[in-house]
Amino acid sequence: MIKFDRFTLDNGLTVIVHPDDSTPMVALNILYKVGARDESPHRTGFAHLFEHLMFGGSANIPNFDGPLENAGGENNAFTNSDITNYYVTIPKENLETALWLESDRMLNLAFTPKSLEVQRQVVIEEFKQSYLNQPYGDVWLLIKPLAYKKHPYQWNTIGKDISHIEKASMEEVKTFYKKYYNPNNAIMVLAGNINLKEAQVLTKKWFANIPDGENIVHKLPQEPQQTKARRQTVEREVPSDALYLTFPMCHRLHPDYQATDLLSDVLSNGSSSRLNRRLVKEQAIFSELDAFISGDKDEGLFIFQGKPSEGISLEEAEAALWTEIEKIKTETIVDIELQKVKNKVESAMIFNEVSVLNKAMQLAYYEFISQAEDVNTEVEKYRSINAEEIQRIAQELFVSEKSSTLFYRSKNNTQ
Repeated sequence: MIKFDRFTLDNGLTVIVHPDDSTPMVALNILYKVGARDESPHRTGFAHLFEHLMFGGSANIPNFDGPLENAGGENNAFTNSDITNYYVTIPKENLETALWLESDRMLNLAFTPKSLEVQRQVVIEEFKQSYLNQPYGDVWLLIKPLAYKKHPYQWNTIGKDISHIEKASMEEVKTFYKKYYNPNNAIMVLAGNINLKEAQVLTKKWFANIPDGENIVHKLPQEPQQTKARRQTVEREVPSDALYLTFPMCHRLHPDYQATDLLSDVLSNGSSSRLNRRLVKEQAIFSELDAFISGDKDEGLFIFQGKPSEGISLEEAEAALWTEIEKIKTETIVDIELQKVKNKVESAMIFNEVSVLNKAMQLAYYEFISQAEDVNTEVEKYRSINAEEIQRIAQELFVSEKSSTLFYRSKNNTQ
């Protein structure tokens, strides 16, 4: 049970406070409700670009990392399709340094041609290194537009095309910042050696004078129901073939979300899971095989990915995988099999609550998708799932007409 209090400043900033006096540290997490899904399809990669720009200096602070490191703090950030998240851990006595830094870049980020150009080049280099010049690096640049035709999940966080960041103007960047980086579009969590009264005093001191922005309504195009199987084949200079198979699944707040997550665990979480035991160990069809969910706020994807063993074609591997998929739709999951994956989920959640930073991130995320209180009911949702629910979901989910298949062929195997 994570105990916390919540208050909202007049400018709309939501603040959540989780006291934990067992540590001398405080974790400060600021979640901005902007991700890749909020971008224009003609200017993608902006949310990720801002993850970098926010460290490039603000009006009163030319170097974000320097003062923080001098105060014994550490920080980082990440972006995904739904959110951009910034976090700091710092000794309690130096917490105001972190609040000063975060408030200044929320109020007035420094937009200079130099900072934009530096971060632009960093992102372009990351795009090339991680997605274009790395084996299997472009997989998600292929899978997403194959699986999504309308929803902005069709592009990856890095962006749809490298030219979008290359051509981004200063005016476009400033407009994006002005729209999304406001207190009323953010959730701040303070977790650790701090109480509610201290948090109220400090957050009002550093954030209350920041003006709010426009009230953003996230009206995103809905993905139409898929009624025809989609397939794509590419050839690349990679060591071996790879197979990717996806199905559309429910959104994060859907009652079936936890059961869908457990279904992926039954199939591939651990060496004794179905796919690993049957297709990797016993039949040696795959050298590696995994099943997982994307975990997005809106309707996401259930993904299978694997590399066939030497001498096994992609067609043979695909047929063997579909055989196992059909079995999960018809075979009842035994109690011990289901309880094993439930135990793994529960232990992972409990372990996640050891760190004040993890708790801060969790509280911010649950507040974003619904309400922070839901963090304390998640384990019970997993506990309550039965085998019949998982089988029903497998039957509804794994329909050939809803599938998207990517054959990622090695040029070495086609010569």
